[in-house]
Amino acid sequence: MKKAKNTRQDFYFKKAKEENYPARSVYKLQEIDKKYRLIKRGDLVLDIGCAPGSWMIYLSGKIGKKGRVTGVDVVDLKISLKDNMKFIKGDIRELVGSFSERFDAIVSDAAPGTSGIHFVDTAKSLELAKTALDIAKQSLKARGIFVCKTFEGEGTEEFLKEIKRLFNFVKSYRPSAVRKYSREFYLIAKIFKNE
Repeated sequence: MKKAKNTRQDFYFKKAKEENYPARSVYKLQEIDKKYRLIKRGDLVLDIGCAPGSWMIYLSGKIGKKGRVTGVDVVDLKISLKDNMKFIKGDIRELVGSFSERFDAIVSDAAPGTSGIHFVDTAKSLELAKTALDIAKQSLKARGIFVCKTFEGEGTEEFLKEIKRLFNFVKSYRPSAVRKYSREFYLIAKIFKNE
């Protein structure tokens, strides 16, 4: 007997295609932004793990002509860049400390290649989240915003404590577009202390 498809997954997949987004992940950021009011017109935003480009499209619309979104990923985008977008192809781990400007927001939906072994995949994901936080420590404006994807597992609590030390407002949140069986959630941090 064939298993029924996850209708929620199907809904977001179809919606993304109808609205010309390359991936359903855009609805995760959209929901987070709506709930926590993160992105404003004129913001400079760094999008870590930006491929295939859905988050960049959303961010580009939110920041307007006076803002800019810089995306970084090891794989190419599946979108055409607008005037307020910039793409850097590269490994974010090699770019720590290389940004000369400060960002209003740093967002990361970066995901490692998965092995199917939960603790290995969680550790790899946490490593990427920590790298994103390292970049935020160096490149985020005072009172800036940080959003990153991570997974429930070993090391997550310590990572959350570190974020709470650096930001005045921190929440963990699971958007409705996250697949039901996934251990994925997002950390939303506002008001970077920049000590």
